[in-house]
Amino acid sequence: MRTPPCLLSLTLDSAVLNLSNITDLSPLPDHILIELFLRTLRAGKLTERVLKLFIATGKDEVFSLIQALNIQVTVNPVLPTRALNFDLTSFMNVWRPIFSRFHLTIVKDPDLKEELKIPEGFNLDVYKEPDIDRVVGTSTSIIFSGYACRYFGYLVSRKKYIISMDDDCLPAKDNKGFLVDAVAQHITNLTTPATPFFFNTLYDHFTEGADFVRGYPFSLRNGVTCALSCGLWHNLADFDAPTQALKPEERNSLYVDAVLTVPARTLMPISGINIAFNRDLVGPALLPCFRLATEGKFRWETMEDIWSGMCVKVICDHLGLGVKTGLPYVWRNDRGDAIASLRKEWEGVKMMEEAVPFFQSVRLPQEATTAEDCVIEVANAVKEKLGSKDPVFAHTAKAMLDWVKLWKSVGGSSSSPGA
Repeated sequence: MRTPPCLLSLTLDSAVLNLSNITDLSPLPDHILIELFLRTLRAGKLTERVLKLFIATGKDEVFSLIQALNIQVTVNPVLPTRALNFDLTSFMNVWRPIFSRFHLTIVKDPDLKEELKIPEGFNLDVYKEPDIDRVVGTSTSIIFSGYACRYFGYLVSRKKYIISMDDDCLPAKDNKGFLVDAVAQHITNLTTPATPFFFNTLYDHFTEGADFVRGYPFSLRNGVTCALSCGLWHNLADFDAPTQALKPEERNSLYVDAVLTVPARTLMPISGINIAFNRDLVGPALLPCFRLATEGKFRWETMEDIWSGMCVKVICDHLGLGVKTGLPYVWRNDRGDAIASLRKEWEGVKMMEEAVPFFQSVRLPQEATTAEDCVIEVANAVKEKLGSKDPVFAHTAKAMLDWVKLWKSVGGSSSSPGA
């Protein structure tokens, strides 16, 4: 006589058939999660969306199984190196438990003369100055040196989700002392909806223990696709040089266990230190085009990511996409002299007083339906409204147009999950 299936088996079979209606698998015990994953695979139900659902749990057992079965995930950590750091041994080793699960893209700063030191045991591609010259060609208005070398990784990647991490960042620990898996949290942020059109006072409704509060319109609770995830960091906060010079001992030690959707029509100073984004939706909108005449090699002395962040936020608002900020945290090491950087950064501080009102007022036409279209419209508006105020703005507008041409010729679209 055949033994009837147990209740757990029946429940798992039912879950496989209804995964499209499930938004969070993280509460499941590890052994049940793995069994559900295997049954989903055997049933031929492991679609890209379902795979993202399992990845979003952040469970090491899931990642190990994905790696063992050679299932290609659509995530690409991009690690920029700069002329200040050629030895990545300690950086890579401390990130090994997280980064070893993925294919990595490392971009060497063209100004860095020493050979990179990278420990073994990682699946990666390293791009150097000859690779950049070969791909970029005669596009001389775009410079990939310093922090801007990260954008070359964005350009050549074919993954749907890109995680970008500065090489002075280490994994952080949460309030319980556990290591933060920054990649898993970024993927959770990107694969769950954002709610930019009505603010939820109980943080992200996908956070454990949270939901929509009383009075939140039911018509808006499905949210929109999240295109950009902006993580935070401990230790050295992302102050500007004047603030850090006045508060040299100021450090961030507060761990806020929360994620927020940034409201529509609200700008924010997005930093490239710890971000992730959906390359298919907004890849061309993250661009290395704003470059100060006195730009240096420290984070205080650059503004390219601040400009890029305002561009991508305006474009997300226009396209109806969401931006999240908060988790995940990383630990950021001290670096640079704020007082010495004041002269180099002050030019950018003054120029932002012109740029912010511009981005607050810019409105894109309905005909602009892709990120590339939107960048072209923003570039034309920059040339018209800011170009006469400072040569840097005129150069930025040209570089934005060159970037779109380069993206169309080189960037293309992301690969499919199995590619």
